[in-house]
Amino acid sequence: QVQLVESGGGSVQAGGSLRLSCVAYGHTISNFCMGWFRQAPGKEREGVAYIDSSTWVSYADSVKGRFTISQDNAKNTLYLQMNSLKPEDTAMYYCAAGPRVGWQPFTCGGKYWGQGTQVTVSS
Repeated sequence: QVQLVESGGGSVQAGGSLRLSCVAYGHTISNFCMGWFRQAPGKEREGVAYIDSSTWVSYADSVKGRFTISQDNAKNTLYLQMNSLKPEDTAMYYCAAGPRVGWQPFTCGGKYWGQGTQVTVSS
């Protein structure tokens, strides 16, 4: 059974940083396209960042230059380093695993999902 467990969310002031982690159980993350998604209250879920084959990365325009996605295959863990956070980054953040969709830019299809971790950025 595939399980994804996120952590690292919290409350920070604008301009601050957070690092989200997503530990995978029951599958090897290097075998999947891995992604971070977020959903703010009253808004649709949106893709934030994706990584495939531990090398290819793709970002939403809203986070380019501020967020960095990475993975540690030895720890079977996905990360999202978030810098220069803005109030509009406030959302529940989810990690997901699935097939790669597209070339460049690409996204990851969400076949498996974590429960989410809350990020709140105050002005």
